[in-house]
This record gives sequence, structure tokens and C-alpha cells, in this order.
Amino acid sequence: MARYTGPKNRICRKFGEPILGSGKNLDKNAFPPGQHGNSKKRKSLSEYNIQLREKQKAKYTYGMLEKQFRNTYLDAARLRGVTGENLIKLLESRLDNVVYRMGMAPTRPAARQMVSHKHVMVNGHIVNIPSYRLKPGDVVELKPKSRANTDITSTLRPKNPKISWIDANEKEMKGTFLAYPERENVPENIKELLIVELYSK
Repeated sequence: MARYTGPKNRICRKFGEPILGSGKNLDKNAFPPGQHGNSKKRKSLSEYNIQLREKQKAKYTYGMLEKQFRNTYLDAARLRGVTGENLIKLLESRLDNVVYRMGMAPTRPAARQMVSHKHVMVNGHIVNIPSYRLKPGDVVELKPKSRANTDITSTLRPKNPKISWIDANEKEMKGTFLAYPERENVPENIKELLIVELYSK
């Protein structure tokens, strides 16, 4: 399946946020990429354009293509509650995202690669599907052979203490997906209401 493999800093400049990595030089080049990026005559964005950019930002953030992202939105729309909040909950419950949140990988693309290469186990079974949707109580861990791989262990980092819906044990290289997060606890700067309005047209 096709994935964006171009310059990450270009995407960061496009949205003005470090959504792919550190956003190096974002302060120096705060304007969008392209020959007209620094022009003061750029047209104001239409309502549709603003909604589309928000959807694209979410897709880049979680590393998804349109079909997969739309299917996730449709699943969120079928659930009880607010559709936008349900969408964020489903995106946060993806296996590759949880591996990233636990600190097992420095970025979501790296977490996706770890899952695809069968380094990750869920409830004692190897799962190589990055979009696998976790349920509260599921235990995620590195398989025993991967725990001795220095290429993997060298990138381990402590879990962000603000991520309260995941219980991670850095020494054992495992963690538990405790619950679906509330929207106010998810740090990503995504206006999910604009995405709902876009798909509702």
C-alpha cells in the first residue's frame, strides 16, 4: 500500500506544525513550501479547503490513506456518542499508535514498521497489522527475541506521563491499553469537528 515517503519537513511546513517528527527548521521556515510559500498575497482559504486540510493533517499524523481513514470515520459514525470524539478514540486505539504512545518506537512510522516486521505481540500472539484495533485490557509487548535486538531497544523511551489511558512498563517492554481516551486528554492538535463536517456534505 502506498505511503508518503517524501520530505517530512515539507509536510510540517504545509500545516505549520511538527506533525511528522521534530519539525526541524519550522521556526526558520514557518511559511508553506513552494515558490509562492512566502508570498503575502496568498488567498484566504475557503471553508471546504480548511476542512480538507484538517482531514489531511489527521491522515498524515496517523499515517493513513483515504480509504482506510474514511472507513474509520464510518465506524465512528455508527458508534454512540459524538462522532468526532469517537473518531479520535478509534485512531488512538490503532496498534501502531499504541506502540508509539508506549515509547517502543520514536515515531508512528517506526512503530508501523515494528508491527509489520512481527516484533509486537498482543495478548501473547504476534500481530503484524498496524491498523489492528485494540480493546481495553489488551496487553501489548515486544516478542522475547526482539527484546534482545539492540536496534529496537536503543530507541526505547519513557512513556509520556500525560498518556493516562496506557499503562507501560519500560523494563519489561510491555504495556496495557486501559481504556479509550477522552478527547481532552489526546495531545494532537486536530479539529475533528471540521472532519465530520467535511464527510457530512
